[in-house]
Amino acid sequence: MYTLIALSEALLGGLLMSRLAKKLRLPAVTAYLVAGVLLGPFCLGALNIRGLGFTSLDEVSALDLISQVALGFIAFTIGNEFRLEQLKHMGRQAITVGILQAVITTALVDVGLIALHFISPRLISMSSAITLGAIAAATAPAATLMVVRQYKANGPLTKLLLLVVAIDDAVGLMLFSASFGVATALESGVVSMKTILLEPVIEIVLSLLMGTLAGWLLHRLEKFFHSRSKRLSLSITCVLATVGLSMAELEIGGVHIGFSLLLVCMMAGTVFCNICDFSQELMGRIDDWTAPVFVLFFVLSGAELNMSILSQPTVLLIGVVFILFRSAGKYFGAYASCAMTKCAPNITKYIGITLLPQAGVALGMAMTATRLSDGEVVRNVVLFAVLIYELVGPALTKKALMAAGEIQPEGRTTARRPNSPVAVFHLGHK
Repeated sequence: MYTLIALSEALLGGLLMSRLAKKLRLPAVTAYLVAGVLLGPFCLGALNIRGLGFTSLDEVSALDLISQVALGFIAFTIGNEFRLEQLKHMGRQAITVGILQAVITTALVDVGLIALHFISPRLISMSSAITLGAIAAATAPAATLMVVRQYKANGPLTKLLLLVVAIDDAVGLMLFSASFGVATALESGVVSMKTILLEPVIEIVLSLLMGTLAGWLLHRLEKFFHSRSKRLSLSITCVLATVGLSMAELEIGGVHIGFSLLLVCMMAGTVFCNICDFSQELMGRIDDWTAPVFVLFFVLSGAELNMSILSQPTVLLIGVVFILFRSAGKYFGAYASCAMTKCAPNITKYIGITLLPQAGVALGMAMTATRLSDGEVVRNVVLFAVLIYELVGPALTKKALMAAGEIQPEGRTTARRPNSPVAVFHLGHK
């Protein structure tokens, strides 16, 4: 009973806050996150009244399945942007920008935090500094996609951005696996090539294979149905099953085998949209169905933000260094890689700003990093960074897209062209 009441409060709170955000000209994503903070265990939930918000972080974590499902649909939607005709025009640029900006960001954060380690070894260990550098590469696709949808952004920057945030997940996974392997070796004195190279490569390959199979299977099954409602139901079924399967973990011959939920679902969306001739229309219907799921995802994300970390001076100091160097890495890394591939001036100037949001993927990496001797420092620093980036990032993404001329002033939009890559979907606003 209380769970259903809390979920209804989350939906209502997010929607009401979105009205206020509209008056303040802020993205609806920010409103949902703020609603989550207000309903979370550090605000209304602190009153400890059952049925009024979320009284503990454990209560929010118990609803993690909703967040996983939402991420699955977000990834599936982003995969829909990898259409062959679009990749022919922007594929080389997207791959170059996706890889280089992540690598440069990791390198800059490593430099900043390793310098902090040498200044004060007790503040942060070398292993944690290296691990945080890799986590810095991760970009949150969810917040970016929601801003694009809300304002119906469309243009070269938007198209390249959606491709880059998708590629970023695979690159971030590789960087984190390699860096965490090095960090573990520094603490144990044992270098394991299996952990550094083999396991991440296997995870990426298996995730892409599973996604390919899921996308092909969805296309084959869709042919048995002709009504829109049945095709919609089948698509939702397929994504739910894909999310469930991607959460499986195995160990064969001493090698850990897992899957990346985002990679699996993105690949499924990519394969499906390229072999199904009615995928565009179907994606629009899926977007309508998932609207409340996405609202819940961001409200729950806001409720999970641990506000107690703001009282930890060590975390704040490391967090400020992390945020400054990561922001510089994203901006200048994207700028340099865009200039290298001769992107349009507007793309080169603004894409780095749109890559700042950070959330779920980074938090997942931080949870893995708690196995280090001072892993809790890593986790708390990432929590602090996510708190800042999630509340500020969507607004910066909106400003960048507006400055590039891909969002109409004051959020006003014109009718979308039929072949626009972004579905007609206005989250949180009428």
